[in-house]
Amino acid sequence: KFDAVFSANTAHIMRWPDVEAMFAGAGSMLSRGGRFMLYGPFNYDNQYTSESNARFDNWLKSRDPESGIRNFEDLDTLAQQAGMFLKHDYGMPANNRILYWEKAS
Repeated sequence: KFDAVFSANTAHIMRWPDVEAMFAGAGSMLSRGGRFMLYGPFNYDNQYTSESNARFDNWLKSRDPESGIRNFEDLDTLAQQAGMFLKHDYGMPANNRILYWEKAS
């Protein structure tokens, strides 16, 4: 078991089944109270947080239609299914965020 898992700039370049596997894997590897932190761009309520993120998402999908900026709500659902709950959502530079989930104790 691990105390923390950190992933940066991955969810938007992965296909959805791989994102699902990442969350399931993180949830299974974390000890109780363990932290999963995910850095990158995210949408909220299916809305872009900036015009630059919209352009970036279009570019991602042009190279792989199964990639793209993920919706926070979908990721949070995966986290909950893996036994994690959101502790914080940190704003970062360049329209990125760090989402921080904790494994239920």
